[in-house]
Amino acid sequence: MDKVRVGMVGYKFMGKAHSNAYRALPMFFPDSIKPEMTAICGRDPQGLEQARAQFGWQSSETDWKDLVKREDIDLIDINAPSDAHKAIALAAAANGKHIFCEKPLALTLEDSREMLEAAEKAGVKHMVGFNYRFAPAVQLAKKLISDGRLGEIYHFRAVFLQDWIIDPNFPLVWRLQKEIAGSGSHGDLGAHLIDMARFLVGEFEEVIGMSETFIKERPIASTMTGLSAKGSQDGPRGKVTVDDATLFMTRFAGGALGSFEATRFAAGHRCTNAFEINGSKGSIKFDFERMNELQVYFTDDAEDVQGFRRVLATDPSHAYMDAWWPAGHTIGYEHTFTHEMHELMQAFAENRQPVPNFVDGVKCQEVLEAVDRSIAERRWVSINELG
Repeated sequence: MDKVRVGMVGYKFMGKAHSNAYRALPMFFPDSIKPEMTAICGRDPQGLEQARAQFGWQSSETDWKDLVKREDIDLIDINAPSDAHKAIALAAAANGKHIFCEKPLALTLEDSREMLEAAEKAGVKHMVGFNYRFAPAVQLAKKLISDGRLGEIYHFRAVFLQDWIIDPNFPLVWRLQKEIAGSGSHGDLGAHLIDMARFLVGEFEEVIGMSETFIKERPIASTMTGLSAKGSQDGPRGKVTVDDATLFMTRFAGGALGSFEATRFAAGHRCTNAFEINGSKGSIKFDFERMNELQVYFTDDAEDVQGFRRVLATDPSHAYMDAWWPAGHTIGYEHTFTHEMHELMQAFAENRQPVPNFVDGVKCQEVLEAVDRSIAERRWVSINELG
């Protein structure tokens, strides 16, 4: 296989990010299988055509049901709102298409398990979009833990802090409607933290959480694109049906303790996606707002020079960096998607499942729903309770 023909559903925030990754991959990873941008799909013909021309897709479809049946498509890329994930994925699998799906995988654990079952039954490749795994500094963190250089892991603490809806007159976008998004900060931001924790520390054992919706009603949105929207504060208002903030604690299967905070009401925080891990031999700290850096501390350093050191993860020895610029020349958010798609294309080349895949999406959904149950029942909930 020398190319993978892609049909993509969605053309806004994530659609642009994925399109950029597909276009960059052949230039910076020339040995990778080439993704061919065959068709892009969306409901608004005018906006769709603009995106098709701007992003560089060969053709377009206004109905994903037609897209998944096309014989010139190998892979269906799903970055439409969360309520559409299941139907598209099931249809793609039924038509023998490989699937890339943005997170969270589905609105419910039951739906995510059905998606995994369908993909496995069809024998297709499947991947879920947890792009933050693919920052070189995060890959370095993984290596330090896997190599035992932090020793026994004691703590994982993580926050994902944003403030883009803190204005009570910000419109009621789809991300604030449970029937479309599934959940608010918990499923949108917290899902990334959960996946990061599983990637670095391991499986969850039990959780306990709390959440709050600070603004109960908002103006109905007249237009929305990505994380921006317009609406009249004097016009009709609708009910916010998701959480604005969710916090929870966990005990990992390996014995470590964890704390998580996801909120869109942290004034001054545009996108603080950060974690700290403490082990018996050292600690690491990461903040995506400084994504090229990993703060590292080892207990066996000489006493007079002990302390956190800043490691700039841009040398060719760091994951993916030999494809980019000279050491010290940093990369950005969009590069995580290129690395993600590189992993997907490598999976095609090696005839294996990419990582993270729908199994990871289901595992993440298990934790999300365990936290929801904990909040509803005000108690610790074991992951095993979800069956």
